[in-house]
Amino acid sequence: MKKKINQRLMEITILAIVMTTICMTFVYYGIYQNQVKKDLQMMGKTLSSTKSFYQELQNQPSSLKLGINNLRITWIDADGTVLYDNDIDIGDMENHSDRPEVQEALASGEGEIVRNSHTMNQKNFYYALLQSDGTVLRVATGARSILNVFMNSFPMIIMVLFVVVLICTVLAHFLTKQLLLPIKNVVENLDDTTQIPEYKELVPLVHTIRSQHENILMSAKVRQDFTANVSHELKTPLTAISGYAEMIENKMVDENQTIHFSQEIKRNSNRLLVLIDDIIRLSEIDNGESNFVTKEVDLDRIARVCMKELKVQADKRDVTITYHGSKCVLMANPTMMRELIQNLCENAIRYNNSGGYVEVTIKEEQGQGLLIVKDNGIGIPKDQQERVFERFYRVDKSRSKRTGGTGLGLAIVKHIVELHDAKLSLISELGKGTEIRIEF
Repeated sequence: MKKKINQRLMEITILAIVMTTICMTFVYYGIYQNQVKKDLQMMGKTLSSTKSFYQELQNQPSSLKLGINNLRITWIDADGTVLYDNDIDIGDMENHSDRPEVQEALASGEGEIVRNSHTMNQKNFYYALLQSDGTVLRVATGARSILNVFMNSFPMIIMVLFVVVLICTVLAHFLTKQLLLPIKNVVENLDDTTQIPEYKELVPLVHTIRSQHENILMSAKVRQDFTANVSHELKTPLTAISGYAEMIENKMVDENQTIHFSQEIKRNSNRLLVLIDDIIRLSEIDNGESNFVTKEVDLDRIARVCMKELKVQADKRDVTITYHGSKCVLMANPTMMRELIQNLCENAIRYNNSGGYVEVTIKEEQGQGLLIVKDNGIGIPKDQQERVFERFYRVDKSRSKRTGGTGLGLAIVKHIVELHDAKLSLISELGKGTEIRIEF
């Protein structure tokens, strides 16, 4: 970035110098031309008003000698015949009656013109003044063309350009350093929210970067915690399976214990499979690998299918599950809707008491789909209600392990709700039960 800024500053500097040089050349050349014209007019009028010069010009023009360098004087008769010229033999000169400056002088008293001389690479300035006897006195001088002026000054321009670019390079280096210093300070202190950027234009950008930085750190921590929790959750059933299997292998148990250990191995294996399935499913949702295709689905129809499957699970735990629903059509992913209802209901059954109930309601309210899962289970303490949707978080860890909970069910629910832009709310009281509402 620093190199790019320096490069752009150099480009701007060189462009500014070149443009300034060209503009100033034209400006000063215009001033130079005006000065040449004024000097020529003054010289012509001075010579015309000098009696001795004019008398000598009339009496003996051939013997007239002038000590004025770069000034050409021509005396022209009223009919255009050249009577005198201090630069060219008048015998070789043609009639000047067609010269614009002469015609203008004869008509209005004075005339002037500038003619380009391509052979001499210069401009010739002419000034003609009508005399009292009807003749015309013309003075002329040559001046360099603008190209000639520019080419003569080109070496100096190059030298100045080199010096200015050198100075600007040094200044650009320090300027860029000073310019980027506030940005560098902000980048190095992203965690320090009290530090405000010196440039107000950077405030929105810094807020965005800080927000992204916090999200990245949070995501990294979540992944780190997730990895640690996965390792711990997998280790527990694997350790149990390995321990029971080793005892059976070494014939350290009798027949009755062998049956019990086999049952424990089976229970931990099932728990391990469920845990792996949930981890894979959550990973798919996280990485967007799940086929998230929405279509028009009837939530009531999906829920009724789920109720039949959940009734067996509820009966095993002596929990009554009831359903109240009506047609509720919405745009959603049918597989995810099934997972959503399944996980919410399983959680309500798992963390319930013997003889408890779970009520599931689906309806349309104010044009929106509404799913309510309510139970009279163990409830969730106020200080833990915000954390129940975290991965592997359990309100009652001993009950969760005993009933086969993985601690990922509500995390999957949260992800599905977010993918469908739905709103999730939780109302719970310890010892009285929990109600979860999802508005689509």
